[in-house]
Amino acid sequence: MTESSARRTVEFWCDLQCPDCATALDDVRALRAAHGDSIDLVLRHFPLEKHKFAFAAAEAAEEAFAQGRGWPYVEALLGRLPELERGGTGFLAALATELGLDGEELDTALIDGRHSFTVEADHAEGKAIGVKGTPTYVVAGKLLDGSKSQDGLRGRIDELLG
Repeated sequence: MTESSARRTVEFWCDLQCPDCATALDDVRALRAAHGDSIDLVLRHFPLEKHKFAFAAAEAAEEAFAQGRGWPYVEALLGRLPELERGGTGFLAALATELGLDGEELDTALIDGRHSFTVEADHAEGKAIGVKGTPTYVVAGKLLDGSKSQDGLRGRIDELLG
């Protein structure tokens, strides 16, 4: 595989209760459309303390990935933030069921904390590499902070991807 055809990784550092991350989904979709199978788009969790259900939402997303439908769950969740704020963890399980996942198993995962280590490890790594807010991307070793403004961010990511 040549360097230009090698798969590249784009880390999307996200708080799943963050309105800015919901807005960033348009960029995530555009990156997938433009680069297709040549990139690995990896969700990394950076729940912010100001969002009451962000940590639980991250754990729920990990369970959705474990059940094989992580990205559809993430996109649906970010598209329905007001429902998350009203329904809390009950909404997380209901959304899973609605999407054809095992909502009871997702609820059990939230109770037993089986994905909490993954979320905590992501958060700690994010702090260590300088993530300050969300959305933030890591592309080609460069940290791109979109928490203040997302203007021009997708273009910069495209440049780094070559």
